[in-house]
Amino acid sequence: MSKMIFAKNGRRAQKEKSWFREYGESILIAFIIAMVVRTFVIQAFKIPSGSMEPTLLVGDHLLVSKFTYGIRIPYRVFGLYLPGGGTTLIPISSPKRGDVVVFVFPEDHGKDFIKRVIGLPGETVEIVGKKIFINGKQIRDPWGVYRGQSGGLIGQIQSHFGPVKVPPDAYFMMGDNRNHSYDSRFWGFVDKRFIEGKALILYWSWDYLAPDLWHKVRWNRIGRVIH
Repeated sequence: MSKMIFAKNGRRAQKEKSWFREYGESILIAFIIAMVVRTFVIQAFKIPSGSMEPTLLVGDHLLVSKFTYGIRIPYRVFGLYLPGGGTTLIPISSPKRGDVVVFVFPEDHGKDFIKRVIGLPGETVEIVGKKIFINGKQIRDPWGVYRGQSGGLIGQIQSHFGPVKVPPDAYFMMGDNRNHSYDSRFWGFVDKRFIEGKALILYWSWDYLAPDLWHKVRWNRIGRVIH
């Protein structure tokens, strides 16, 4: 009798061990897949400021493609800086004028910024009033919005900036809300290795100032492609 009980208990323990092992393996595999997707494919970000209004609003949540410009070693993962971070392993394309991109802020590598690409490597950028000149020629700027007036140094920079030449493998960034954007006019260029990806689509939008729960969700923005 005792042998039978021992055998039954042994099989039960074996089944429980097998169940825990399968469950643990499933969690580990799911975690690895999630890490690979987040690191190399797509990542979620949220907008904390109004520097990209009206294209992006405070409370917008968006998905950013990490592979549009190539497969690269992430600059950092969960706050950890990786050796060779930002190195492109398999190039696919380069940022184009008008792309909305997320990048590591050059003045604080612990922060992510989102702006629009205006100046490309090797180009000369000059801003006079509300007009942008690239290599001496005015370009179309359908993205820029000017709200209110700014005085002091900010006002001077906004009225006349440059000309400045964009270094190789770097980009000149501006926010769409031109009078209220802390961008390349103030802190310089963004090295290509700092660019984390291209903004694709809004998957959620939340108005923190709305009076009630129902109105807080901006239903008309969900699913909107970012241009």
